[in-house]
Amino acid sequence: MKAIVIQRFGGPEGLAVVDLPDPVPAAGQVVIATEAVGVGGVDTVIRSGALAAYGFTAGHVPGGEVAGTVTAVGDGVDAAWIGERVWAATGTGGGYAERASAPVDEVVALPPNLSAVDAVTLGSAGVVAHFGLRHAHFAPGETVLVRGAAGSIGIMAVQLAARGGAAAVGVTTSSYERGERLRRLGATHVLDRSGDGEEEAPAGYDVIIDVVAGPDLPSFFDRLNPNGRMVAVGAVAGQPPADFGTKIMAAFQKSMSFAAFSAATVTGADRRAVRSEQFAAAGRGEIETVVHDVLPLDAAVAAHRTMDAGEVFGRIVLTP
Repeated sequence: MKAIVIQRFGGPEGLAVVDLPDPVPAAGQVVIATEAVGVGGVDTVIRSGALAAYGFTAGHVPGGEVAGTVTAVGDGVDAAWIGERVWAATGTGGGYAERASAPVDEVVALPPNLSAVDAVTLGSAGVVAHFGLRHAHFAPGETVLVRGAAGSIGIMAVQLAARGGAAAVGVTTSSYERGERLRRLGATHVLDRSGDGEEEAPAGYDVIIDVVAGPDLPSFFDRLNPNGRMVAVGAVAGQPPADFGTKIMAAFQKSMSFAAFSAATVTGADRRAVRSEQFAAAGRGEIETVVHDVLPLDAAVAAHRTMDAGEVFGRIVLTP
């Protein structure tokens, strides 16, 4: 089968198309003939070499989510899965290929009216946004700011906050054009990357969902209301300063809080239930999936260059 591997860590040019043996499902796994592969931010971080200390080596196949048709099952897996159209999480890699294996516990059947491209645009991002808002104890009538709203997680957080009855949904983004697209998805206030830009925007927010992190994270504590909660669901700009918590302590009387959130802390059953619900909602047109571009599998280098340039609005999808 055709697959993309990281031949050398660093820039996108380190990715290469190779031929690999078809995967054989282990016990508890399925093999999927992939129709669509989501290109995620973590894929670019792994490719850069920033996570080499976690055991990633040359020859690694990136890609954490795929959609397609189940072609084989391992021991202990119901053979009825064969022939099913599904979305699946493959873990920290293995997705950039014509066939991918995944644990059956991370597989969700797709409704007939949802494409594979839409499935990988929504599958991971929707769960992170849903449970990130829950982790922040978001309630109807509260104000929400989504920092870094132009990516797939941010876009879903905007839609879910608006659907959940937020009194206002602010977003930070890099351009007027992106801001207008986010308004159509439910944003009420568009701000620049520093959180400025609209006099009518709330002076403070009850909840901040932060996809960015990085050196500017502490400045956003100034934008939390008393009892406000910031939840980091990503770190596309890297780690915050080591002393970022001192900002919370300096405003002790505001009772602000900060938390990190990973979907790995949610049970598999809960993740599957939310994904099934969101896939059905997207199929009915109640949730919009935003696809930046659809490229062939062997254009992975171009996809990563676009990701590195910060030009993506939504999700890039590769099609084997």
